[in-house]
Amino acid sequence: MSHAPTDALERRHQAVRREAAARGVDALVVTSLPNVLYLTNFTGSAAIAVVTADRVHFLTDFRYVTAVNDARGTGQECPGLELAIVDGAYDTTLARLLSALPARRIGFEAAHLTVSRHRLLEGALAQNGASHELVATEGLVEGVRAVKDAHEIGTLREAASRLSVVARRVIADVRRGRTEREIAHMIDSHLVEGGFTKPAFDTIAASGPNAALPHAHPGERKLTEGDLVVLDFGGVYDSYCVDLTRTVSVGPANERTREVYSAVRDAHDRAIAAVAPGRSRFEIDRAARDTLAERGLGEAFGHGTGHGLGIEVHEDPKISRRRPDLDAHAEDETVTAGMVFTIEPGAYLPGWGGVRIEDDVLVTTSGVEVLTDVTTELLEI
Repeated sequence: MSHAPTDALERRHQAVRREAAARGVDALVVTSLPNVLYLTNFTGSAAIAVVTADRVHFLTDFRYVTAVNDARGTGQECPGLELAIVDGAYDTTLARLLSALPARRIGFEAAHLTVSRHRLLEGALAQNGASHELVATEGLVEGVRAVKDAHEIGTLREAASRLSVVARRVIADVRRGRTEREIAHMIDSHLVEGGFTKPAFDTIAASGPNAALPHAHPGERKLTEGDLVVLDFGGVYDSYCVDLTRTVSVGPANERTREVYSAVRDAHDRAIAAVAPGRSRFEIDRAARDTLAERGLGEAFGHGTGHGLGIEVHEDPKISRRRPDLDAHAEDETVTAGMVFTIEPGAYLPGWGGVRIEDDVLVTTSGVEVLTDVTTELLEI
């Protein structure tokens, strides 16, 4: 189980209930495991939560019953939890539970329920004689999750502090002659030693021309004099993810390396300076993108400037450029105090290499707090 205090869980439940009511649903079926964790502290591999006006009905099987019961009476107990033990199929148990609820319009997470499961659930409800209406919802719990509560902010601060210590150790491991794979394995070991449960994603150690691939996979290439090495890694700490990238030079950096690195560093700094409550996420992205364009590197930056951090390593908000096909009506998509996300501009030049610099930031009531603390100076190893 995770460790959010009971009062924090209660506030999350109330926020989800308010949002569900605003969308015209009387109950919400939560099948996304990250969302289940957010609402209940459950970290197992199989469960469904049904949030009603005064209860959180929790469906799981015998593997996790002891863990759920052990949380009762503790400071991390899920308030209003009613356990329904699944004996057989989850959807059969869910349909039986929903049939007995007074709620009629029942929301489900459209992004996390397959068409076949939806049809099965509808059929089971009809067979039970229920007259419930299943209503698709999008991003209901995720929208609440985007603004972190005090417990989450404290957890992410601690995780970012630990990741910063790991980063300083990682940089000391970079040596000519070592392979990318060796460096990646060392990083993963440092994460575990630093108190993280596991890496938050597959660690990236990309050298020389491989650094031009934003999501390169570490291979057997040995680091050589003059290489730029992109080191991108993160960890899971008490169920929350943090993420950091630094780029270092093996040996003295040449003039071109210094030019590209300086441009990315300026983009990183200007994007962070643009973070404030009420600021458009597109404007924050533009601060980084325009800086690189001014330095002739606009086409070398193809991904977004940042992504939200929390229970998942990629969640809302997305700090990205406006997409005419999807974001035409997104003028009001501003960042809010309590949001935590990355700032990670980069420049990638095929055949030459690349640079990325990434930090984790918290939007405060007055501006921004940088949670990670590792030098952004170009280090020549």
